[in-house]
Amino acid sequence: MSASAIIFYVIAAFLLGTGILAVTAKKIFRAAIWLLLSLVGIASLYFWMAVEFVAAVQIIVYVGGIVVLIIFSIFLTQQSGREMPGPSLQRIIFSLLAVVFGLAFTHKLIIDHGFDNAVSQPFKVAVSDIGLQMLSTTEHGYILPFEVVSMLLLAAMVGCIVIAMKSKQTTIPSPQNTEEN
Repeated sequence: MSASAIIFYVIAAFLLGTGILAVTAKKIFRAAIWLLLSLVGIASLYFWMAVEFVAAVQIIVYVGGIVVLIIFSIFLTQQSGREMPGPSLQRIIFSLLAVVFGLAFTHKLIIDHGFDNAVSQPFKVAVSDIGLQMLSTTEHGYILPFEVVSMLLLAAMVGCIVIAMKSKQTTIPSPQNTEEN
C-alpha cells in the first residue's frame, strides 16, 4: 500500500469519526466542535487531492465563518452546557436503515462503474481564472450566489441575536393593587 493511500485512509477515518461524533454528541457545543473538526478534515482531503484553493475556501468560509457563527449562536442562546434529548428508537432505526441503504447503494455504484487505474493528467487552473469566474456576471458567473449566501448569513446572524436577546419582563401594576388615598 502506498503512502498516498495510507494518508487517504487516515483522512477518511478522521472524517467518519468526527462526523459520527458530531451527530451523536449529547451536548450541543461539543457537536459544534466535532462539526468544526469534520470540516477541517474535508479541507485536508482537498489538500490531499492537490486542490489548494478549494481547501483554503473550505477553511475560510465553513470553518472560519459558518461554524464560528454556529458557536456564537450557541453561546448567545445560553444553551451551551445543556444536554440535548436523546433520539427516539424510531429515529435510530430509520437512521441505521438509511446508512445501510446508502452504503449498499454506494458500493453497488462503485462496483458497477468499474474505475480504471489509469491516471489522467492533473488539472491545472490558475487562481486568477477562478477569481474572474467567481466575480463574473456572465451566464456562468458566481457573483449572485455569493451575494445570496452573504445575505443568508446576515439574516441568520440577525435571527440569532434576536432569539438570544433576553426579553425584559416588565410588571404592569394592576388596578386592583393600586390604592388611591
